[in-house]
Amino acid sequence: MPAYVIVNVAVTDPERYEEYRKLAGPTVTAYGGRFLARGGGAEVLEGGWTPRRVVILEFPSVARVKEWWGSPEYAVAKRIRHVTATTEMIVVEGV
Repeated sequence: MPAYVIVNVAVTDPERYEEYRKLAGPTVTAYGGRFLARGGGAEVLEGGWTPRRVVILEFPSVARVKEWWGSPEYAVAKRIRHVTATTEMIVVEGV
């Protein structure tokens, strides 16, 4: 069953965040994921959510998401993200 990672990112250091983007992309692919949305425009239709940079990833399963998120390949990129942005991230099972 597919799984979707939905991320809301407030970038605090745009220059260094670019390094994160370059490193993170190949790790997503290596774990069977793909980008469905990556920082395009977002418009609130209902509620009080104020999205910043929205990223949506698709993976084959929740288990695969967790493997990617905890992987040594993603660890370096994740450390960079933690110092260059504030992030809210969830995984949702698909149907």
